[in-house]
Amino acid sequence: MDQIELGKFGEQLASELLVKKGFKLLERNWRFGKIELDIIAKTKEKIVFIEVKTRDNKFVGEPWEAVKPAKQRRIIKAANAFIVEKEIDLEARFDVVSIIHNSKYTEVEHIEEAFYPLV
Repeated sequence: MDQIELGKFGEQLASELLVKKGFKLLERNWRFGKIELDIIAKTKEKIVFIEVKTRDNKFVGEPWEAVKPAKQRRIIKAANAFIVEKEIDLEARFDVVSIIHNSKYTEVEHIEEAFYPLV
């Protein structure tokens, strides 16, 4: 499985997990310019922007560790654009779904409130 296939697999796995947890999926791969939001979902009280990181091993660290402050700022910028465009009147939350998947095992971790908008 190449990196693109692995990424698509991870996003599908994350989507299925979120639906099982009761999230309503609104968008996948929503774009704002060059920024892509992997999954946008809704709970009863929040709009949730979910970044999915999928790797086939932990050699370079946990997948969620790749969501560094610069990436967080881009996600927040795109999330603000989505909220304005769709006239969303809910509190926003930023989650990360971290996935390790290879021929031996699959490990999925959903990190709620993984980061917060910075001023």
